[in-house]
Amino acid sequence: MTQFEEKDPEGVRAGVEAVLAAHLEEQRGLYSSFGAGSGPLADAVEGILERGKRLRPAFCYWSFRAHGGEKGSVQARAVLHVGAALELFQAAALFHDDVMDSSDTRRGRPTAHRAFAARHRAEGWSGDPDRFGESAAILLGDLTLTASESEFARALASFAPAPAAAAREVFDLMRTEVTVGQYLDVLAQALPWGEDPAADEARAREVIRAKSARYSVEHPIVLGAALAGAGAGALALMRSVGLPLGEAFQLRDDLLGVFGDPTVTGKPAGDDLREGKRTVLAARAMALAGPADRELLLRGLGDRTLSEADVEVLAEILERTGAADHVEELIEALVQDALDRLDAAGLAEPGAGMLRRLAHAAVSRSA
Repeated sequence: MTQFEEKDPEGVRAGVEAVLAAHLEEQRGLYSSFGAGSGPLADAVEGILERGKRLRPAFCYWSFRAHGGEKGSVQARAVLHVGAALELFQAAALFHDDVMDSSDTRRGRPTAHRAFAARHRAEGWSGDPDRFGESAAILLGDLTLTASESEFARALASFAPAPAAAAREVFDLMRTEVTVGQYLDVLAQALPWGEDPAADEARAREVIRAKSARYSVEHPIVLGAALAGAGAGALALMRSVGLPLGEAFQLRDDLLGVFGDPTVTGKPAGDDLREGKRTVLAARAMALAGPADRELLLRGLGDRTLSEADVEVLAEILERTGAADHVEELIEALVQDALDRLDAAGLAEPGAGMLRRLAHAAVSRSA
């Protein structure tokens, strides 16, 4: 049992997974009706949806409850479909992100583009296996994006026009923002880096907010409030809670990408270093490092041939310079800001307490 399941008295995780299972069964039959070779697509969607933390649906549901949404109501059940839509949207983002980052693993398994390329090679098909794999992963992202919209639209049918319209506005903004954030991330990887660490860090935080923080925490919390009929002031307050918490969530991911246990994270230690991710952690290290360490960072970040020993050298620099401690302090400050705002909101129980517990779980995790 995960920490999220332990803190889920109203069965949000199980409810969302039931919605996703029904969706997958329906889609598997639909895909097969188009052609016999489509089965692996459904398998890949099922694979990426497995073992998710269901954090976004939990934030959405408990915000709905905290803003007056009733347990067991038609609308509460519909919020589970919104949660499934958020999970499907995340799946779409992951399929595409793994291609753009050339990632090899996701949650302990080969990424979709690697798995489909391997199948191409094993079958001896014609053409470029890597191109085939990337094409399949892009299409999987498109399929899950379409599925996300379908689940969301289905959910909105259970709500009155005003909350439905407010939620639609949030959902549409989220999808646009993440897509632009992905581009900003790609751009950041291409721009000169290391000459102005302060500017590098500012750019990294801009990417975090657009690509991850808002869709991971802020938008789900605001969606739940909107679906409960919260007014403009309450929605603005939830944005001020969700953004710093979402940023802290991503900063924790950045630390885990270097220092996390691969058996828990599902990714090899140091993958973020090999990919050369322009993180706040890396920017802080560049600002704090001496000339020799800075040169090692500049040479090593983005080198996909780094050995485990090389990764350990870079990770040691991130610790020795104090960069890792700085990021931990930033996480703590962001979380405290979010919790102070949450406490001041005077939200209804048990939703308010669950949001607070989810906030701690989101940044205290090991995967």
